[in-house]
Amino acid sequence: MTQPLPFVETLAHGIHVIDTGFHRPRFDAAFMIVENGRGAFVDTGTNHAVPRLLAAVDAAGLTPEAIDFVIATHVHLDHAGGAGLLMKHLPTSKLVVHPRGARHMIDPTALLAGARAVYGDEEMARSYGDVVGVPAGRVMQTTDGMVIELAGRPLAFIDTPGHARHHHCIWDERSRSFFTGDTFGLSYREFDTARGAWITPTTTPVQFEPGPLRASVERMLAYQPEAMNLTHYGRVGDVQRLGELFLAQLDEMVALAALVAATQSTRRVRHEALETGLKAIALRSRRAHGCTLSDDRITELLALDFELNAQGLAIWLDRKPHLERS
Repeated sequence: MTQPLPFVETLAHGIHVIDTGFHRPRFDAAFMIVENGRGAFVDTGTNHAVPRLLAAVDAAGLTPEAIDFVIATHVHLDHAGGAGLLMKHLPTSKLVVHPRGARHMIDPTALLAGARAVYGDEEMARSYGDVVGVPAGRVMQTTDGMVIELAGRPLAFIDTPGHARHHHCIWDERSRSFFTGDTFGLSYREFDTARGAWITPTTTPVQFEPGPLRASVERMLAYQPEAMNLTHYGRVGDVQRLGELFLAQLDEMVALAALVAATQSTRRVRHEALETGLKAIALRSRRAHGCTLSDDRITELLALDFELNAQGLAIWLDRKPHLERS
């Protein structure tokens, strides 16, 4: 085995957290599970992460041929944008993806068009590169409750809509933990305090739905997991506390959206009101958690999330008569 890599953290039960380098350190993770000389990735980051992922394979004493699965929790590009390019280097692996996302991984044209509408051409080129499709014959679609085995280690999939309709989470009985993608929200390490980790929902475009998201989180909590493995970022414990915090903030975000919808008219004013309200929720929650960072630093670290969450809430407000049906 080679020297440890600075961007890889090795956990118990053969789980490795790989910092993909997206945006800033410890912002975006891919996970590699190693079992009896075989491996699987859960999420990949973008194309720019592929050299790190391959280096992690080598550092774990594996060959590319030993990686059996590349699992995408969902097909947003910070989670699965590098899957196609990575699989060019992994000749025997299968891409495991939610059935609603499979076609976008085979032909990413529509996925890229949607992402460009959110981020713009310049940011797409800088952050994601040339996204590569995956041959259809190498794609495995999941069903709710489906189990695959990694060298005898069962990995179970549950359908978890709410953040996106093409989202599933992976239950690893060995570690009694879920790989949650974005369904269980975001927990940046800068906000850790003596009380532990802090967490918040993500409402990014374009398929945020609060009812299904609450149901998905409650379903995962019913497993009584010992930890959650978050793409943003890493492993967190004290799951029941974090679940309660997540659901309380989800309710606050939905209440904010309802208030803004009732009192603001133009899209620009509505967006500004949503961003302002999201900042207020975040600052209150972090102060209650014991975070001592300045308001300016908290706002800086969460600027992208405030922008995208406001966009996602606005799209949800526009998509249906939500207040009567949520």
